[in-house]
Amino acid sequence: MVKAVTGFGRSGLYDWFIQRVTAVVLVAYTLFIVGFIFFSKDFSYASWSALFEQRWVRVFSLVALISTIAHAWIGLWSVITDYLTNRMMGGKATVLRILVEVLLGSVAVFYAVWGIEILWGV
Repeated sequence: MVKAVTGFGRSGLYDWFIQRVTAVVLVAYTLFIVGFIFFSKDFSYASWSALFEQRWVRVFSLVALISTIAHAWIGLWSVITDYLTNRMMGGKATVLRILVEVLLGSVAVFYAVWGIEILWGV
């Protein structure tokens, strides 16, 4: 049996479950932000800033950021492993697939660090 070492989870079922949980987190966060925008009496920079000064909003935003990265990684990994194969691309597929995974992983780390800096920076 071949084990995928670059997958996010331990198995396809585990990846499927992670993607569904992260989707629920992202829907909840989206509804929260849209609800705040539409139901806020005085939607201004001051009210937006006051919202994100609260620790629970920052934690919720951080969970949403991590969920976005995990959700995207699983989805992109699935597409990459489906389409960058030896059957479709020839002998260079493995090298290309690893390069694309490294590139996408680097972008994910960059966005995570940048998002944490935005949420928790001064």
